[in-house]
This record gives sequence, C-alpha cells and structure tokens, in this order.
Amino acid sequence: MAVTAKLYGLIFSSLGNKEVDLNSDTIKVSLHTSSYTPNQDTHQYWDVSVTNEASGSGYTAGGATIGTPTFSYDGPSNTFKFDGNDVAWASNTVTARTAVVYDSTPASNKPLIMYVDFGADITPLSLTWDANGLFTVTVA
Repeated sequence: MAVTAKLYGLIFSSLGNKEVDLNSDTIKVSLHTSSYTPNQDTHQYWDVSVTNEASGSGYTAGGATIGTPTFSYDGPSNTFKFDGNDVAWASNTVTARTAVVYDSTPASNKPLIMYVDFGADITPLSLTWDANGLFTVTVA
C-alpha cells in the first residue's frame, strides 16, 4: 500500500488572492471515504468540492486542527516549507481512504491545501507528517 500526498494546484491561487494565511489561520485535516476522488486540478474549496467525509465515534465532522502551522522560507535551499503538529484521535472507528488538509478560517470557500491518499481503506488513529513538513516547494 503506497501512501501519496499531493498539493491541490489551486492552493497557489488561494495564496495569491490572500484567501489563506498558512501562519495564522486554522488549518484542519478531515478524513474521507473511498467515495471521494480528489481532483488536484479543479478542487479549490473544501465546502464546495470535497465530499464523503467519514463519520464514526471518536471523529468530529470537519476534522482535527493541525496545531502550530508554520509557513517559512529557507534561503540556502530555496524552499518554502509548511509544517504543523502531528494529529491524533484518542479513539476512532472511522474508515478512511483520504485525508484532506484545508484552511477552515473562512466562513465559506475554505481553501484546500493538500490531500493524502492512504492507498487503501484504513482506520487512522494518528497522522504523522514527514520530517520535512507537510509540504515543501522549491523555487530555484
């Protein structure tokens, strides 16, 4: 089972339009069933494009908050890095195929950031982000 993570392409439009602030907005991760198929090219807003959120005991609709979100630039490596705390659920009976990271601060049109495809249905009790962050973008 290969786990893959990808940015939604329109996150750069949302950043450019000042719809999202990766350092100060509330960033969440929600879990979705295998019925949700992420579209990297056309999905831009959680409350418009994302469907089939998982449900079950131990899981709150809308997902969990990613603590201490930080978006920073490193000059020597020419990379932007977005990082945040790992997420854990005390208990969870949810079966999910995909995790969706989004900005939950706006009342509507909540910008999508990225998604993680688990490669199979799982019952996640925690999500541990890569040591390099949720994502990095090289500008050189």
